[in-house]
Amino acid sequence: MEAAWSREGGGVALGPVGEGGGCPTGTLAAELGKRDQGGLDVEAGRVVRILLTWVEDQFRELGQPDPEGLALALVGACQGMPLLANALRDPGVMDRAGARLIAWIDSLEAA
Repeated sequence: MEAAWSREGGGVALGPVGEGGGCPTGTLAAELGKRDQGGLDVEAGRVVRILLTWVEDQFRELGQPDPEGLALALVGACQGMPLLANALRDPGVMDRAGARLIAWIDSLEAA
């Protein structure tokens, strides 16, 4: 799972996370989800599904039970960290939540 995130600068990020902006794909999918269904929202959802499937595969390779649920938890946490950091105007949220995710992943690898 090491390749799943970046530990650069003491933080953690699954996929592309910009300074203070969060994940562009997640932001786009959230905004498109507010429109009528069947347009670009479907395409954005496909991109998110590719990420979820890849993360599921990583958990599956580790022999973890419920790789789908674990992938949802990890990707959901990674999508939510920037939102909370921005809403609270506290960039430390990324560091604290990221450290918890790293510890969680490391504990799964040891299982």
